[in-house]
Amino acid sequence: MTVIGVDIGTSSSKGVLVDEDGSVLATAVRPHTVDRPLPGHVEMDARVWWDEFASLTRELLKSAPDDTSVTAVGVSGMGPCVALADATDTPLHPAILYGVDTRATEQIARLDDELGHDAVLRRCGSLLSTQAVGPKIAWLAEHEPDVVARARRLYMPSSYLVVRLTGAYVLDHHSASQAVPLYDSVAQEWYEPWARHIAPWLELPRLLWPGDIAGQVTAEAADATGLPAGIPVIAGTIDAWSEALSVGAQRTGDLMLMYGSTMFLINTLSERLLVPQLWSTVGALPGTRSLAGGMATSGMITDWLRELFGMPEHSELLAGAEASGPGARGLLMLPYFAGERTPVADPHARGVIAGLTVEHTRGDLYRAALEATAFGVRHNVEAMRAAGADIRHVVAVGGGTRGGLWTRIVSAVTDLEQEIRTVTLGASYGAAFLAAGAVGGPLIDEWNPVRERVVPDPQLRSGYDELYALYLRLYPATREISHELAERRRHTAD
Repeated sequence: MTVIGVDIGTSSSKGVLVDEDGSVLATAVRPHTVDRPLPGHVEMDARVWWDEFASLTRELLKSAPDDTSVTAVGVSGMGPCVALADATDTPLHPAILYGVDTRATEQIARLDDELGHDAVLRRCGSLLSTQAVGPKIAWLAEHEPDVVARARRLYMPSSYLVVRLTGAYVLDHHSASQAVPLYDSVAQEWYEPWARHIAPWLELPRLLWPGDIAGQVTAEAADATGLPAGIPVIAGTIDAWSEALSVGAQRTGDLMLMYGSTMFLINTLSERLLVPQLWSTVGALPGTRSLAGGMATSGMITDWLRELFGMPEHSELLAGAEASGPGARGLLMLPYFAGERTPVADPHARGVIAGLTVEHTRGDLYRAALEATAFGVRHNVEAMRAAGADIRHVVAVGGGTRGGLWTRIVSAVTDLEQEIRTVTLGASYGAAFLAAGAVGGPLIDEWNPVRERVVPDPQLRSGYDELYALYLRLYPATREISHELAERRRHTAD
């Protein structure tokens, strides 16, 4: 048994070829960029997702041993996204990305009044926010009526790959539960009254669980990708939940920390928790629930700094941040460089670097960015625990786990021990695991055993406690100024 997993992420698409015991036979990456045509708008052409998928699978198959026979395909992708297509599945507008796209603030307020703030939370598990799908569809209806007049179907990266591979128009339950307010998270089905209120023209996709088989690779898709025709393709899901599965964070009390372009946190629950500041969703596996939080930026900030610094090697920047030491020599950063998702829920929040002097170095700035994301993680963890979440076991995954410094800072700031598995490829590996489960049923602990544990440094805790208290004060102290600057920027762009 050999399976392929492909994930469409914010900064790249990744593919992995995995054999029956979880060993990685080949990997491939396609870097890409998102489009930012206006302040608060973050988009991507859905056709790129398919082109990169086909390119990745051909490279993976070319790298595979001669006797390799792929038996199943797994997919995942960033989300929740809004990619509208016509009845022939032709994309009609660049896909509007998840909570980093903040264009629909007026529609959020309007739908909140029309549907009822508390009613949305009770039925959907999450409030209307920049993460929600419904307001973005409403934005398109108001600003792109010609698009909506032809639109019939809604896709996210994983479901768009599925339809191109199999012809099946489906969406997994977890992704649907983030399509607020179209999905009833109590009944675990589409909520027709609100879906029709927002998009009466929309044909709602058939719902499956992420590991369910959606269909088989068609002859046309086989020609485009090099995959064998007739092999099964799973429904897939949003990348963070696929990433959690890749490292075994699927039991009650597990918390996954995803170190990527954005920082994501998923706590697995047995029962639903309703928390206005966070997202309550159905889990990636039947019978599970999730309480999730997500920062709008994390790795995006370090990538931005690296670009400003002339693209030095990551190891060089990490060495500078290590030398800077705890507290970044008097710097404190708010990581709200694209607004903030949870628990602040403020699309108009802005990044702040406090304490900056001419004596500070790029190592200090890089350290301050790593510490800012750690403070954001602690802010989310505290919100989860205040709501009654039971966090017993923490697993870290993603590109940010490499090098060790970032994970050590997060453990010191949060006082959480983190487990790191042998394979940290993330969502593409999780998609491969789900695909393997559809045809054979491996255990993730056998596929991907623990490699190391990051233990909090007690000597750093008091200093970071003091800085965290300042971090919590910095946002309310600068909020009004940040909002005024955001408004000025919007008017300038208009």
